[in-house]
Amino acid sequence: MVTIDAIGCQKSIAGQIVDQGADYVLAVKENQPHVLADIKDSFRMLAADSDVEEIDCGRGRVERRDCSVLGNLSLLDEPRRWASLQGLVRIEADRYHKATGKGEREIRYYITGLKPDAARLNSAIRQHWGIENKLRRVLDVDIGEDLRRKRAGNAAQNYSNLTRIALNLLR
Repeated sequence: MVTIDAIGCQKSIAGQIVDQGADYVLAVKENQPHVLADIKDSFRMLAADSDVEEIDCGRGRVERRDCSVLGNLSLLDEPRRWASLQGLVRIEADRYHKATGKGEREIRYYITGLKPDAARLNSAIRQHWGIENKLRRVLDVDIGEDLRRKRAGNAAQNYSNLTRIALNLLR
């Protein structure tokens, strides 16, 4: 299973993943405005085929995640153009920060080549962000990448590449 952020939400990428024998979960954001609008309409008008709620406590916050999945693609414009598309996913996350008493809400959308199984898809999306956050933490906190103020030419990108090479060598 391949999970990709919104930048990889492209028909050609979905096709390549399926051609190589894998399934996909692709984040959908404003870079696919028509698809995003169709997904939002689908969740407004249709009942979810699968739904799971998860509550997690840790790092000074409480988070409730609700994952809903639709297998009905009838409101999506030309769903056949997406290789093996089988479902639409919505993650609603409510976070409460204990220290500040503030709450926040986030809704994210995905398309998938997997059958509607909210528990499995929620887990896959959660693992994707776990990997992303672990890498970011190492780069930002341990290596201090965000503190570097390299702006001339390609310095920032070159430094970032060297940092990742060094990190891989250390691992």
